[in-house]
Parts: sequence; structure tokens; C-alpha cells
Amino acid sequence: MTFPRLILVLGDQLAVNVAALRAARPGDVVVMAEVMAEGSYVPHHPQKIALILSAMRHFAEDLIGQGAKVAYSRLDDPANSQSIPGELIRRAAEFGAKEVITTAPGDWRLRQLLAECPIPVTQLPDDRFLCSEAEFAGWAEGRKQFRMEWFYREMRRKTGLMMEGDKPAGGQWNFDHDNRKPAKADLFRPRPPRFAPDAVTDEVLALVEARFPAHFGAVRPFGWGVTRADALVALDHFATHALPTFGDEQDAMLAGDPTLSHALISPYLNIGLLSPLEICQRVEAEWRAGRAPINAAEGFIRQIIGWREFIRGIWSLEGPGYLTRNALGHDRPMPPLYWGGKTRMNCLSHAVGQTRDLAYAHHIQRLMVTGNFALLAGVDPAAVHEWYLAVYADAFEWVEAPNTLGMSQFADGGVVGSKPYVSSGAYIDRMSDYCGGCHYKVKEKTGDKACPFNLLYWHFLTRHRAKFETNPRMAQMYRTWDKMEPGHKDRVLGNAEGFLARLDAGDVV
Repeated sequence: MTFPRLILVLGDQLAVNVAALRAARPGDVVVMAEVMAEGSYVPHHPQKIALILSAMRHFAEDLIGQGAKVAYSRLDDPANSQSIPGELIRRAAEFGAKEVITTAPGDWRLRQLLAECPIPVTQLPDDRFLCSEAEFAGWAEGRKQFRMEWFYREMRRKTGLMMEGDKPAGGQWNFDHDNRKPAKADLFRPRPPRFAPDAVTDEVLALVEARFPAHFGAVRPFGWGVTRADALVALDHFATHALPTFGDEQDAMLAGDPTLSHALISPYLNIGLLSPLEICQRVEAEWRAGRAPINAAEGFIRQIIGWREFIRGIWSLEGPGYLTRNALGHDRPMPPLYWGGKTRMNCLSHAVGQTRDLAYAHHIQRLMVTGNFALLAGVDPAAVHEWYLAVYADAFEWVEAPNTLGMSQFADGGVVGSKPYVSSGAYIDRMSDYCGGCHYKVKEKTGDKACPFNLLYWHFLTRHRAKFETNPRMAQMYRTWDKMEPGHKDRVLGNAEGFLARLDAGDVV
């Protein structure tokens, strides 16, 4: 007698060619499950939960339309065990299954849960990436340092993207010197498409409101796409309208324009509705047709086949122990302002407010505003990691953890980046319009109105001097500090200590 197998498809594996679905045989049962355990192990943003649940329901409908047998567990089903292993056990009893096939999850917690499931679970490699876990391990073997730029060049050669024979298009690998300009408000700048909720999504939104009422973030208005067709519309809109200015504006921040020329397709990519290669091929095609400049196309493709693949490789290579790294010994609790508490810092108010309303902030808002402040203030990196994982629609452990613990918080001691990404208020002032409307004054270095980033920057450097003063990329800043008048240095550090004391006391800062 042949028993059916269960084919587990998770909420971030919504691609018809995902490994588990390719392995399915006639008679197998596809299992998809909405469970409280996955919605609440961190307090995920309500829009993130709604996006995944609605996309799962639409994907299940598509599978059924293609003839698949799908056992789908809704969150409000009274029989739902509310965990992935529990639903596998329930469905195995229902269908007489003895085995589960799935695509390996992108978080260590769930991989371990599946490994401990009483029903044997085969976890197939997730080959939606352009570099496999084994391939990245081979690339990393024997290297003293892992640097994305060298990995990126290998990926360009492998994929052939923006290559002219064996040479990079335009004669160089990286056009960042042409990117990263400040932006100006523009009422005619194209806005990413928003998708009106259909009946399925409306039902999900009501369910999320009822089941996750205490989670940080607004579930409405909801405008994310929830199908592959929606995701393709979003990709087309970006490639047609926003890509030409993407490079120029990729690091800019404007209070009245949360999206600028960004794509907002990472949630669709990370849950499987788009593939990395099709995105990059579309962007390359726009450049080759003369509709986008090389700096924009190369910069975007680098984020996908360079940084995204590199970060996933680091996550795989370093293993679950990476999540507990704390190389700088930071232990301050997450300030309430990250969960919507009041703050006088205009940049943080805008970045957190945008996150609350949209489940989105672009990479510089994450790295150089919310991440920069947490690092300068010495916040526990585990708490920072949990916050980023919770609040963004595109956040899944494999991509979020190395970005947060490595690039943003330097908790890995330099695995991802060669130096911590810290700055004073001058960088934020240069790349945004936040500072003009702030309670604090970015030009002031000491005193009650001094920008907290100015104070905390030097406080961070002094308390970690032993670790960073020999770093070639940071030595100049220590030389600058050493040349300052002693009384001025004392005032800076004293003001910084006073600010941190107010932060710890729960005062509005």
C-alpha cells in the first residue's frame, strides 16, 4: 500500500516551482496552515501577517485550480492546533500520511521544530536563491574575511547579468560614486501601486484585527499585493517609472515621501511571488534598452544578487548561534520610542511612524536612523533583532538577522561589515529633510539642544576605543577626537551620559 505524503508549503514559500511542490507525486496532499505560533513568536506587524495570510489563501486557490489536493488550515478553524508541527500531526492522521516533504524554512527555530516532529520531515534545499547554501560555504572556505563586493563579482559572472563577455558592463563593477544623492520633494514623483483589498483580503484583515489587536502597527489602510499578478504589476511599475532615479535617490530620506524611487517589491520577493532572477533580468533589460542609467540598474541588481544572496549565505554559514552574538556587550532595553512612544527626534519619529503605518521603511532609514541610534545608545542587539523581525513586511530571519546583527549593530564582531555603521547627525542632515523640523539642532555639538546623534557618536567611539581605534576605516575619527579641547570633550561625554540617563528613566527624549 502506498501512503500519501504531506507536502508542507510555508507562508514565505509561495512559488509554484518551490522545491517541495516540484517533489510532489500524484496522491500527495499539500498542507498549508495559518497558525498563532507563527504569527506571535515575535509581535509581527498586522500588515505583515495580513499580507502573508491573504497571499497564502490566494496561492492555495491557485494550487487547487491546478488540480492539487490542498489541506488548508485557517487561523480561526476550531480544529486548528495553532502550530506547524501540530497541523502536520493532525493532517497525517487525517490522510494516513507517514512522511512530510518541505522546503527548508528560512529560520533556525522552525527548522529545529520540523526536525523534532514525530513524523519524519525531509527538508529540501531552498533553491529559489541564486547561490545555494553549499555553494556559499565553498566560496567562504579559507577566507579570513567575507566581503560582499568580491562575492557580488562572482555572482555577476555566474548569472551574466550586466556583463560584456567576461568584463563588467561600463568597465567597472560598482557605480556607487554616481548614486546616493539627496532628494527634493516632487509632487510628480511616481508612487508605488497600492492594491485594493478583495473579498479574501478583507476577510483576513478582519481576522488579523481580532486575533492580533495588541501588535504594533496599523493594519489599515492595507495596500499590499497578495498574488503573483499583483507582484508583477509592482515590478513593472518600478522598472518603468522609478528605476531611472533609483540610484540617485536610494539613500535619500524625505519626511513627506516615504517611498521615493524605491521598488517596494522585497515582500513579494521574500514570500515567493517574484524570483530574484526575473527581477534582475527586467532591470537589466530596462538599462540595455536605454530607459534606465547604468548606475541605477547596477545598484539595484547589486542589492539582489550581491547583498541579498550574501546575507542569506552568512545566515546559513554562521548557524543558529549567530542570533545570540553581542560582540560589543550592549544591554540597554529597547526604548519605548521604537514602539510608538513619544520622541523629540524628528528623524526617529518619522522612521518609526512610517514603520507603524506602512510596515515599511527603506534601507537607509533602517540602517542610519533606527539602527544607528540603537547602536550608538548601546541597545541589546537581541532586542533590536526582534524589533526589525517584527515590524517590517519583508522581514524573515535569514535576511533580517544578518542585516540587523551584522551590518546594523556590529553584534557579530565584523563578520558582515568591516566597521560599525555609526554617524553623527551630519549624515542624516545631508541625506534628509528631517533635521529642519527637529526639536534638536544638528549643528550644535553640546548643550540641551545638541543633536543626540552628535553626542552619542563620540560616546560610542570613546567607550569602544580599544576595539576600533586600530581599524583603518575609523582611525581618522579617533585622531579628530584627540585633537579636540579637553573641556569640550568632557561636555560632549557628560551631555551624552545625561541623555542616556533620561532615556533609561523613560523620559521623552
